[in-house]
Amino acid sequence: MIDSTQAAEALADIDDIVRRVRQSQLYQLASLAALWWGALVFAGNLITWLWPAYAGYAWPAVDILGVGGLAAIRLLTPRQPHAASFDLRLLLVFALFFAFGNLCTSVIGDFGPRQLGAFWPIYFMLFYTLAGLWFGTAFVAIGLGITALTLIGFFYIGEAFPLWMAFVNGGGLIVGGLWMRRG
Repeated sequence: MIDSTQAAEALADIDDIVRRVRQSQLYQLASLAALWWGALVFAGNLITWLWPAYAGYAWPAVDILGVGGLAAIRLLTPRQPHAASFDLRLLLVFALFFAFGNLCTSVIGDFGPRQLGAFWPIYFMLFYTLAGLWFGTAFVAIGLGITALTLIGFFYIGEAFPLWMAFVNGGGLIVGGLWMRRG
């Protein structure tokens, strides 16, 4: 027989294990998403650097493939029986996210290609960092790291800025996705 102190300790251990399993599952999903977006963003920046005339086609394709890939990851990933199914609100979040970004860059501000190349990664990383306040420090570290390197590149890298961003943003997401898989 166990006393109430031992029972409380056992329940606390169980709660800790449940919390770690949930965080591990979240990190596995986030890892897949980061790897997917990282590859797409790397390609988008590489196209922008090599063939700037096609950047206007590359980035909408990156966004559409990115959101579609996230939906596929969510739908194809095995879930626990009590887990929520695909939530349409997620698509609304992305629609509002892109609408606000476009409002800022096209209506309020008149951003050129270089400013767009810095704004969108920083804007994405803001939400990545905010998510980290709830879901774990890996998100915060990745978000702040990519933001800092984006700003360094914006101010100090010349014509090769899109190539810099391919490695910083695309490569950073890939490295971050691999880092999250370690757990």
